[in-house]
Amino acid sequence: MAEETIDIRQLTAEDYRDLKESMMSAYADMPGSYWREGTIQRLIQIFPDGQIAVTVNGKVVGCALSIIVDYEKFGDDHTYEQITGYYTFSTHNPKGDTLYGIEVFVHPDYRGKRLARRLYDARKALCENLNLEGIVAGGRIPNYEKYADQMSPRIYIEKVGDKEIYDPTLTFQFSNDFIVKKILRNYLPHDHSSKGFATLLQWFNIYYEKDRDTIRYNKSTVRIGLVQWQMRTYGNMDGLLQQVEFFVDAVSDYEADFVVFPEFFNAPLMLEFNQLDPAAAIRGLAKYTETLREKFSEFAKSYNVNIITGSMPIVIDDLLYNISYLCRRDGTWDSFRKIHPTPSEVYSWGMKGGNDIRVFDTDCGKIGILICYDVEFPELGRILAEQGMQILFVPFLTDTQNGYNRVRFCAQARAIENECYVAIAGCVGNLPKVNNMDLQYAQSAVLTPSDFAFPVTGVKAESTPNTEMIVVADVDLVLLKELHAFGSVQNLKDIRRDLYEVVTRKK
Repeated sequence: MAEETIDIRQLTAEDYRDLKESMMSAYADMPGSYWREGTIQRLIQIFPDGQIAVTVNGKVVGCALSIIVDYEKFGDDHTYEQITGYYTFSTHNPKGDTLYGIEVFVHPDYRGKRLARRLYDARKALCENLNLEGIVAGGRIPNYEKYADQMSPRIYIEKVGDKEIYDPTLTFQFSNDFIVKKILRNYLPHDHSSKGFATLLQWFNIYYEKDRDTIRYNKSTVRIGLVQWQMRTYGNMDGLLQQVEFFVDAVSDYEADFVVFPEFFNAPLMLEFNQLDPAAAIRGLAKYTETLREKFSEFAKSYNVNIITGSMPIVIDDLLYNISYLCRRDGTWDSFRKIHPTPSEVYSWGMKGGNDIRVFDTDCGKIGILICYDVEFPELGRILAEQGMQILFVPFLTDTQNGYNRVRFCAQARAIENECYVAIAGCVGNLPKVNNMDLQYAQSAVLTPSDFAFPVTGVKAESTPNTEMIVVADVDLVLLKELHAFGSVQNLKDIRRDLYEVVTRKK
């Protein structure tokens, strides 16, 4: 048997004879259903990239035809005639947002060779290259005529989705990651096999970037720098700030997008209040927090790096909180108050928990911040993930290896279950002259989900334990999009929302 050569390429006007023959064979149950030559030439003229042919040994045996539309002008209630401009394709808009599939077929003699899948893959690649939001199409349900007396189109579609019924068109669409948005009535009135019904199908382009053509855009590869901070006495605020700026400078030399400091990295300044009881000493330390936030903002702008400032105590309305700041390199800033103070923070200091759980927008995607103990509560990470979080930053302070492992293992779990990156940064060393801050244990790390595109250990980078140093690592946000859509398991997508949910109660 002679070898076959299969090719995917743009359709040309010279292909019309083969195209007509293949289409008439594909739609043998719908006599006269083939595109006229002038119509095909019109499509090729207005949008050549959108007309894709599959050939076997040089013969066109199938094709995928498309136009670009501004989908809002049509919405979900439209007919085939309306979306195609009554076959004139006047609806094609090169500046539109959606690739609309108006035709896919393969000659029946060449089925079973996965040619339709090749056409769909080519169409998806075109959608991605053009940075369109997705693909929309009206799909036939040709086997429905066999079940029309037994069930409604909705039940039929559900049973096809559950693989109880096979439909040559809809089953294929489901296998190619299309979803059914709704059922269309009289979309193709002459389609008797489908009883005039059609499915409105949609495929989402996970790589779509709304602002890709603007100067300010979200990066796909993000560089993170972690500061594993050595506790030492500084004498005064100037000494502490000198060390802070040293690390910001060092990380920014690597052109990092984020630099992350640990929880209570400024604890050495408590030496000034050592004569006070613990609750008064921590409130004394809080008087430096606003100055530190201002300096971090200055460093973020001057060193062109977003800074997660670790955490510091702060007094608001006479209540003590543990607060972290996001200081952006554009000069803006946000804050997050630790939700769950540890039992010792409550007992020794009278610390209160914050009530605001939200993600923050940055020039490198959406981020979340949880402080130390917070990461041990999975509900917080899930809430942030449902708000679109891509990177979770966790400043922490632990005094024993047991305490560290609680943070580390829970952070790893948050990365897996929420399909995000988690960066943890902690303090090392000791402060023998500062009450309640004697010893610290840390191994800072950038943690990943667990799938083929990520390190098999789930660790992108990590520090040497208990050693002052920085860790610099790149994370790819595109891999997260691919994981959400095509991962071996899909924790976010497969949540049984019919059975349970995580909700917040505003105080």
